Amino acid sequence: MRLTVLGCYAATPRTLTNPTSQVLQINNHMVLIDCGEGTQVELRRHKIKFSRINHIFISHLHGDHFFGLPGFISTMRLLGREKELHVYGPKGIKEAITLLLKLGDSWTNYPLLFHELSSKESELVFEDTKISVTTIPLDHRIYTNGFLFREKVGKRKLNIAATEEYGIDKAYYQNIKNGKDITLDNVEVIKNSELTFDPPKPKSYAFCSDTIYDESLASKIKDVDVLYHESTFLESEAELATKTKHATAMQAAKVAKAANVKTLVLGHYSTRYKSIELFKEEASTIFENVLLADDGKSFDF
Repeated sequence: MRLTVLGCYAATPRTLTNPTSQVLQINNHMVLIDCGEGTQVELRRHKIKFSRINHIFISHLHGDHFFGLPGFISTMRLLGREKELHVYGPKGIKEAITLLLKLGDSWTNYPLLFHELSSKESELVFEDTKISVTTIPLDHRIYTNGFLFREKVGKRKLNIAATEEYGIDKAYYQNIKNGKDITLDNVEVIKNSELTFDPPKPKSYAFCSDTIYDESLASKIKDVDVLYHESTFLESEAELATKTKHATAMQAAKVAKAANVKTLVLGHYSTRYKSIELFKEEASTIFENVLLADDGKSFDF
């Protein structure tokens, strides 16, 4: 599982910082999460192929989280995209994007499918044989969701040495991989667990964008491997965080600790601070394993 941060600063773009956007690679999927201004430039800068992105998840309709989307969609048309592109986001996102395309007489020549969200309860929005994606309802100034990505349990790995020891023909290998026991010629049944290794433990990633501190959030992301939680402010501006419905680094750490996550990644920093290291220092007083997102930074989990 690899996370590439394209932008992780709050509000407006600057010469050296970008608003929220990130790419998650999980179980052979590559998804785009939020799409602030400059996303296309950062994708090119980090040599991420546009064509590999088939699913885009938008947390909410504040500009620093989706103003880059119309340009990305238009570029896909210019690059000759043919396969479907799925966009998941709050109700209204379809109207916003299609109006721009209509006024510019530049409708896509590939299937552009919108999945508009309005539920205030967690819901499954995407699932296939490899991953599932559910919403994480958040409390911000407008309707907002985070997203929880979970790998599905993979197939068991064949133990070649064991199959050879029992003299099992290769013709049965696929059945073994599918979890079946094997009956030998002497009617002895060999349990699948003796012929295979456990698959890797499925990984999980929770993306929690703009939100006020919410203790109940922990129960929705219990035991995830990686939590990205906004930390717009430091505790010295806790009152401002509450007023604007954002969170502090310390509050993000409290959520991570209560949820028993393995790793906390901080982001969505206000640019009022001289160093993002201050966020890690504050969060580390509550939660030990803290990483700092930064534009262009990649993490392998």
